[in-house]
Amino acid sequence: MSWHNQSGYNQQRPAYQQQQQGYQQQNPYGQQHYGQQQHGQQQQHQQYNQQQQQQHGGYPPQRAPGGYQAQQGPPPGIDPTLWGWFQAVDQDGSGSITAEELQKALLNNNWSHFNAETCRLMIGMFDKNRSGTIDIYEFAALWKYVQDWKQCFDGFDRDRSGSIDEQELAQAFTSFGYRLTPQFCQLCVRVFDRHNVRTMKFDDFIQCCVMLKTLTDAFRKHDTNQNGVIQINYEQFLEMVLDNTLSGI
Repeated sequence: MSWHNQSGYNQQRPAYQQQQQGYQQQNPYGQQHYGQQQHGQQQQHQQYNQQQQQQHGGYPPQRAPGGYQAQQGPPPGIDPTLWGWFQAVDQDGSGSITAEELQKALLNNNWSHFNAETCRLMIGMFDKNRSGTIDIYEFAALWKYVQDWKQCFDGFDRDRSGSIDEQELAQAFTSFGYRLTPQFCQLCVRVFDRHNVRTMKFDDFIQCCVMLKTLTDAFRKHDTNQNGVIQINYEQFLEMVLDNTLSGI
């Protein structure tokens, strides 16, 4: 299932231009959209109103299961369409969404469900109170996050195959400000290719890019000279990897 209206992606590229050895001085992506949660329900509300007439791949259609029609309208600042999606995904009617419920709702272009690890990762990123679930406002931020990444993914899926290969991934990394070798891009595809077809689906692309940004941010904390080189001992290395693993990778 695909999302339309990709014109906004190319407008965001100037934020990715300045590069350093190994990585960009600023966040390689996510300055405004990618890899960064969105705040301010007023801005989200405007975004949703602009997009509610479009087809939004990855989420269930505008229908609510039995019992939801009788409930009150959406909370303040939440678009009614998004509220309907939230209610449809919230299968047990608890008012919050688990990683398992999110996985059942999100689809790749080939109609396969998102992998469980990516859903767990995204729940962890937007779950502010560490409850293991997300409420409607956290869901709204996650929805915008996925929309931005889908727009990015489609921009590099040149052949419209619904997957990204090594060359397309390298182009994506370069546009984000990373200076990485083809060998590293091949490694990423091997690690995140769950079907042994030498490409990665949309959900794997999200997981790969979040992993890269998270580890880059951790590396940068030790790179006091900002030259792409750090000196750490063995235990510091273990702490860095473990901390970022627990943080959501």
